[in-house]
Amino acid sequence: MTKNIMIVGVGGQGTLLASRIIGKTVIKEGYDVKISEVHGMSQRGGSVVTYVKFGDKVYSPIIDKGEADIILAFEKLEAMRALPFLKKGGKMIVNNQEINPMPVITGAAQYPENITEKLAEKVDLTVVDALRLAEEAGNFKSVNVVLIGVMAKNTEIAYEKWVEVIKETVPEKFLEANLKAFELGYNL
Repeated sequence: MTKNIMIVGVGGQGTLLASRIIGKTVIKEGYDVKISEVHGMSQRGGSVVTYVKFGDKVYSPIIDKGEADIILAFEKLEAMRALPFLKKGGKMIVNNQEINPMPVITGAAQYPENITEKLAEKVDLTVVDALRLAEEAGNFKSVNVVLIGVMAKNTEIAYEKWVEVIKETVPEKFLEANLKAFELGYNL
């Protein structure tokens, strides 16, 4: 049985750290794990997609359309873009933040309206004000760990195992805020 997690966001939101935390945690649970990072224009605030696949034996990290069990979306428009990858019966966890892509910034396009309402009609959706929770935890950049906390609550992996990996992965100066962010997401 293989599980497929797709993490989508915008450059600078911490998608790569999120994939490392998830990957290390499932490795500690004894699973084979493959991670693939697709950067895109991440340096310029463009789309970033990361795949985390785990199971008894995983041969490829790539997740095709209709295969993602979970999509963790750090931004609403990225959630909409990722929708075709979610499998029937899959779960989508979305940060309700809006980050304008370049066409919106330049006035060439408008940011789509009612994204979460449209997604809620189609999928099992959890919308999270992850930015507010990250700020409450002490670091607005902890949005990624808030979302991991929400996801972790829906896994069989023990809370303590996630905390252990966060302690091993997050730099010391950001650790306290990230542990609080994880707790807030987990207990949402």
